[in-house]
Amino acid sequence: MKRLILASMLAAAPVVANADRVPDPNPTAASTPNPAAFPVTIAIDAGRPGKIVDPVWRFFGADEPNYATMKDGRTTLATLGALAPDQVYFRTHNLLTSGDGTPALKWGSTGIYGEDANGAPVYDWTVVDRIFDTYRARGIKPYVELGFMPEALSTRPIPYQHDWRPGSGTLRTGWAYPPRDYDRWETLIYQWVRHCIDRYGRDEVASWYFETWNEANLPQYYWGGTRAEFFRLHDAAIRGVRRALPQARVGGPDSAGAGDDFLTAFMAHAQAAGTPTDFLSFHAKGQPDVIQDATGRHVRMGLNTHLKAADHEFAAIAASPAFRNKPIIIGESDPEGCAACQGPANAYRNGTMYSSYTAASFPRLLALAERRSLTLRGILTWAFEFEDQPPFAGFRQLTSNGIDLPVMNMFKLFAKLTGRYVPAVSDHQLGLDAVMRDGVRGAADVGSVASIDGRSLAVLVWHYHDDDLPGPDAAIRLRLRNLPPAFARGALVTQYRIDGMHSNSFAAWRAMGSPLAPTDAQRATLLKAAALATIGTTPIRLSPRQGDADLAFDLPRQGVALLVATPPSG
Repeated sequence: MKRLILASMLAAAPVVANADRVPDPNPTAASTPNPAAFPVTIAIDAGRPGKIVDPVWRFFGADEPNYATMKDGRTTLATLGALAPDQVYFRTHNLLTSGDGTPALKWGSTGIYGEDANGAPVYDWTVVDRIFDTYRARGIKPYVELGFMPEALSTRPIPYQHDWRPGSGTLRTGWAYPPRDYDRWETLIYQWVRHCIDRYGRDEVASWYFETWNEANLPQYYWGGTRAEFFRLHDAAIRGVRRALPQARVGGPDSAGAGDDFLTAFMAHAQAAGTPTDFLSFHAKGQPDVIQDATGRHVRMGLNTHLKAADHEFAAIAASPAFRNKPIIIGESDPEGCAACQGPANAYRNGTMYSSYTAASFPRLLALAERRSLTLRGILTWAFEFEDQPPFAGFRQLTSNGIDLPVMNMFKLFAKLTGRYVPAVSDHQLGLDAVMRDGVRGAADVGSVASIDGRSLAVLVWHYHDDDLPGPDAAIRLRLRNLPPAFARGALVTQYRIDGMHSNSFAAWRAMGSPLAPTDAQRATLLKAAALATIGTTPIRLSPRQGDADLAFDLPRQGVALLVATPPSG
């Protein structure tokens, strides 16, 4: 049976899928050839279309709002917007923070509000307009976070800007406190939404999401008031939005999935106060660690922690008759908690560990929501880019210096899953409960989802493991069953691939010696390596018999493949 990749290419390939490992002073384990590939069978029933594919992947965000208007920020936004024009949403902190718009790690500002010598409000939309204009010019809509507190309104304005840096400093300063005047806070929101309507149109602004603040249940970081003060802040903000635009889509609370009762209390408060709530939002994060064992030091991901955090919040929503039918957005969903932090446990970010983790986690988050009969509308990736940093600096980001990372290519694959889901069953996909309990620490997780859209069948396959160590390839046998009549004369199959050799700018950068300042020629090479790659130069022709067809390919550990089958034209 014909394989879609050449075995000789695999044998010669360096182990770069795991090239973002913590350096091992004794790298003999990393240089040992992989064992023989293990067999995996995946069955796709193209004749049983089910639920519509909801593009839950199309939400992104970042701490630093002003990066959006900078050179690499504009490029990154253009890539995201092109995936699903006018369907991609972006959430950011600091849209109401005082300052001149100069960004820093976990900081940004717009100077949207001040007061004159007589104490009268002064509104300045210049910087925030520039940010939203940049979104809209690239087909992206705002997921509007109503925060943080302008200096002139803060109850504790001094010191105002934090001095946080990775590993030290204080994050919670004047920007994080309740307003000294809730009426002025509400009026600020009202005036801003009115201005947005004037600038972008009522129907456009009605298509946005509006929520208040960020992770107010973590008082040591983002909120300097009490729970009751946050609820008051939220109510006033939503009144301001709805007073300007009665049909605005409002919700919250974008709380951290910390295993507490904050979301339950929020729902109880919103119901008792009659605060409009069109959607619910919370955050869920994993917890990678550095493991020292016989192989040396390596990163171990925490997929089970991520899923447990989400399911705790899902359970709270499912238990509420008043809210269990509301759409849900996981307003930050990531392998760990701090995009601007660096360190050994975050060494997974540049390579294929991040992309395969993303492939394995998104379908399971959907499955958890479906298990509780909930509607998960969005999974927001809190990763963007960090302007003017060294290449591949180890931040949680989608691009580095305007060059796509493997995880960005993962979203390009997600964008190709359209139409309706069809059954996809892998004999090596670990069960949901097993992954929640144990993670992926023993056998690898080789899973699949598939969709059919008119004359196109798309099959996504991932090969994931929590441990960032070399491992055997998966020898995939893909069984396509009950293909539509349009496939009677065969099919053309294109395989897109993310692995150590494909769609991988980080591997290419390491291969050229990890230059701190790539030349123009090197940058051109990196951009080419960053593009979403296909296996082979021409599509593969299948000959299905009685609506069935089989094909085979090898998938390296931490690799992701998307196979798109279409009937021949004519």
